Amino acid sequence: MVDDRLLHRLRGQLSELSPELKKAARYVLDHSDDVGFQSVRQIASAAGVKPNSLVRMARAFGYEGFDDFREPFRERLKAGSLAFPDRARWLQSLARGGRHAGLFKDMAESTIHNVEALFSGTTADELKNAADRIVAARQTFVLGVGISYALAHNFAYLARMALNTIVAVPRDGSLPIDDIARAGPEDVLLAMTFSPCRTEVIDAVGSAKQQDAFVIGITDSNASPLALRADQVFVIPTETPQFFTSAVAAAALLETLMAFVIADADDHVVENIERFHRRRHELGVYYRDDGYWQ
Repeated sequence: MVDDRLLHRLRGQLSELSPELKKAARYVLDHSDDVGFQSVRQIASAAGVKPNSLVRMARAFGYEGFDDFREPFRERLKAGSLAFPDRARWLQSLARGGRHAGLFKDMAESTIHNVEALFSGTTADELKNAADRIVAARQTFVLGVGISYALAHNFAYLARMALNTIVAVPRDGSLPIDDIARAGPEDVLLAMTFSPCRTEVIDAVGSAKQQDAFVIGITDSNASPLALRADQVFVIPTETPQFFTSAVAAAALLETLMAFVIADADDHVVENIERFHRRRHELGVYYRDDGYWQ
């Protein structure tokens, strides 16, 4: 496997490299799996450097050439292809070493299970239907409180780069039911809450239904009050060894729904996103280091 000391050296000496070698090293740090199987030309093209820059970077870290440098990355791929199909054995190996090692194993197992259960229990057609509704809506209200607050606001933040019809609720100083007071048949409410369900979310969903808005619910049970009220519902697994509800599957669902929204929208949506980021570059929102935007 890739020696962690090598990655640590790359990070630690990044600031000492020339701008060209720094770009090469950043690519290696961010795409270590690609380094193991892509050709030198492919890596150089993706990193935005010349092939010779990869050789010079490797020599800067004491290797004779780039092939020697990336040999550990190839070994990791070989080891991974043998180890990961035998997931049960891998997970059991994590448990060795005491209480925290066992917890680490349990967290890894539940996280993998939740994501797998989400995608095996959800269809592309279901996601496309939800995305179609959001794209066509006059407004889409995205509601989450408590553990769902950050999920809702992150989804709305990203979606607003493409569509100007997305509103995260509740807004500061208001209740969810206040924010959707003017919702109607042309609007969508994307609401999420998990057991024990939050009263203000259920009340807001009931109000939206009375106003004929289309409700998309994200919850953890088909019997939850949100599932029983929503026009379309996504039931996701939230089990975890820890006390708090797992939000991993919910985040994965929202990321996938976002991808479907972008795929369903008009071509100008991509232009909106590019314009948004270009303007941020111009205003200096993104940190600049030796000609490289982070």
